[in-house]
Amino acid sequence: MTLTLTVNGQDRALDLDPRTSLLDALRDHLDLTGTKKGCDHGQCGACTILVNGRRINSCLTLAVMHEGDDITTIEGLGTPEAMSPLQAAFVTHDGYQCGYCTPGQICSATAMLGEIEAGWPSHVSEDLLADPELTEAEISERMSGNICRCSAYPNIVDAIRQVGGSRDDAV
Repeated sequence: MTLTLTVNGQDRALDLDPRTSLLDALRDHLDLTGTKKGCDHGQCGACTILVNGRRINSCLTLAVMHEGDDITTIEGLGTPEAMSPLQAAFVTHDGYQCGYCTPGQICSATAMLGEIEAGWPSHVSEDLLADPELTEAEISERMSGNICRCSAYPNIVDAIRQVGGSRDDAV
């Protein structure tokens, strides 16, 4: 099946088996290996990417379902020479150990900060009608789909708080 995906701002034509996951399309057909294959069951979050600005586990969706969507991988957020604010904060706060989960963590945190900014409540939000604050409980709840087997969680939270706080001084 032939389809075109818009990945990191570029249209990319692919000829894929319609059963190809979006994760495999990105890694195996477009050589975007920043997105990691972890559990392949949507439980670890290593494959988190942004689709139309919302985070998803790319292992749980088929590539053919995303023609016309705006797909952003870790490669689309920044480069080693021009890192996104979250990428830079992860480096500053040592928010990675082995680094395997880091791309998914950063993509997830990028979308999470957008959710906070948009005023979306989470399971731990005390008032569903109030703008959520970037508390440690909110960050922990919203990032709970991303597992770090090295347990760099305190540093990840510090990195997210630095970037979230710099946006609106909520922290």
